[in-house]
Amino acid sequence: MTHTTPYGNMGGEQTIRLLVDRFYFYMDTLPEAQGIRAIHQPSLASANSKLFKFLSGWLGGPNLFIEEFGHPMLRARHLHFKIGESERDQWMLCMNKALEEIPMNPTLHANLKNALRDLATHMINTDD
Repeated sequence: MTHTTPYGNMGGEQTIRLLVDRFYFYMDTLPEAQGIRAIHQPSLASANSKLFKFLSGWLGGPNLFIEEFGHPMLRARHLHFKIGESERDQWMLCMNKALEEIPMNPTLHANLKNALRDLATHMINTDD
């Protein structure tokens, strides 16, 4: 595998799975993430699978999400959920904690964190 994409630089499938698993662990256990957890189904298995598939392609790996579900259209897919700054911040809290557990180049880490925050901000569809 070449390491010319964030997917490759991070370690590929195994690392992306770990990132997503840790993200949902934090969402499921942090009291500060209770609001974002509440908008998910009782089981996080489907959300975990979809986020893994999305991040795989988004980070330059296999386009698993697109192959199964078509274009991500993330904002449209999330419009039926109330997402404000609080939900964005809770999502980012969980993602940032998960990212801290993944060894990677500091520049890649910073760039990824910023890109994910931009993506999460794009999902806001209501005022708090």
